[in-house]
Amino acid sequence: MSSGTGLSHRNDVGGLFRAHYPWLCARLHQYLGNASSAEDVAAEAFVQLLEAPEHLSIREPRAWLTTIARRLIYQLWRRRDLERRHLDELHQVDPSTTPSPEELAQLSQALHGLDRTLARLPGKVRDTFLLSRVDGLTYPQIAAELGISQRSVSAYMIRSEALCARHRANPFLKHPLQNKRSA
Repeated sequence: MSSGTGLSHRNDVGGLFRAHYPWLCARLHQYLGNASSAEDVAAEAFVQLLEAPEHLSIREPRAWLTTIARRLIYQLWRRRDLERRHLDELHQVDPSTTPSPEELAQLSQALHGLDRTLARLPGKVRDTFLLSRVDGLTYPQIAAELGISQRSVSAYMIRSEALCARHRANPFLKHPLQNKRSA
């Protein structure tokens, strides 16, 4: 992005922030029931606007922000579901092999690192990965859900797996997510 374009884009997003951040926080607070989570999601929505690769012409900023915020909420819920499932598995383990608080903290850091890595993926690539690994959908089900070909699902999975490979090697992610690829 050239400096002139970048400055213009930042100024535009800054204007949108000043005009719509309080509204978005209030709307998300009603939806999430938690002011802190609402502020986090609203701030991330504006960060994503700022990180957009090119200047966007937004005619309906509230509709645009609502769409981004919904996607972020779904990601938040998926991440919480994944964490809850992992904690449930830990509670079913023999108490003598239960991880220490330090190991749990390291696991949490590893999951947050994976989440940050996934956040760098383009939307459909990330959605493909999450539908496969978190929701357990097959490639044909993912293709139908996202309206893409099975070949695209396969390519997106290869791309996301390559990005996430370093996290799979983390010893605190002891139960690697299983691939649900089937016809």
